[in-house]
Amino acid sequence: MKNGIVIWNVLLTLLGGYLLFSQLGKKGGDSTSRKTINDTVSLNKPFRIAYFEMDSIEAHFDMVKDVKSEIEGKEKEYSNGLSQLDMTYRKKIQEYQQKQSTMTQADYERAQMELKQLEDVLKGRKQDMDQQYQEFVTRRNLSLKKKIEEFIAEYNKGREYAYIVANDPGVFYYKDTLYDITPDVIKGLNEKYKKEKQ
Repeated sequence: MKNGIVIWNVLLTLLGGYLLFSQLGKKGGDSTSRKTINDTVSLNKPFRIAYFEMDSIEAHFDMVKDVKSEIEGKEKEYSNGLSQLDMTYRKKIQEYQQKQSTMTQADYERAQMELKQLEDVLKGRKQDMDQQYQEFVTRRNLSLKKKIEEFIAEYNKGREYAYIVANDPGVFYYKDTLYDITPDVIKGLNEKYKKEKQ
């Protein structure tokens, strides 16, 4: 009798589990069929990942070279501006040092106030220059990143990779060179950039 009850409980549990899973499977199937797929990769195709070497892109993509030279030019401009601010402050100090022997106490206090005001003005200018330089670098790097992303999206239309990743040294421990698309990316980016530049 006890064995019959145990067998009956096991059968009921299995039947209940089967019905539960079959109902959940139907609900999940309905929601999957209603879901729209915006990407080019469909659910029935194999999962594929490609990569490109970021250091190769940095070395061979013409836009990277142009952006680097623009940033270097901006950096020189920034350095020259800082040097001019520093020279302005030093000249004012030298000017007061030369007059030091003939200065009264009131002149000395006025000179200290003027130097403090000049220092504050120069600090404000330096902060503005710092901010402008950083914004310029960020803007140029983001435009470069956007160009690469746009090209990769275009490149992937017929290839149907699930992911295309940039390989930076030390990030991946293994990569199959069969999926290295670096030469295609460099060639395509440079061709597109030359057309846009004209």
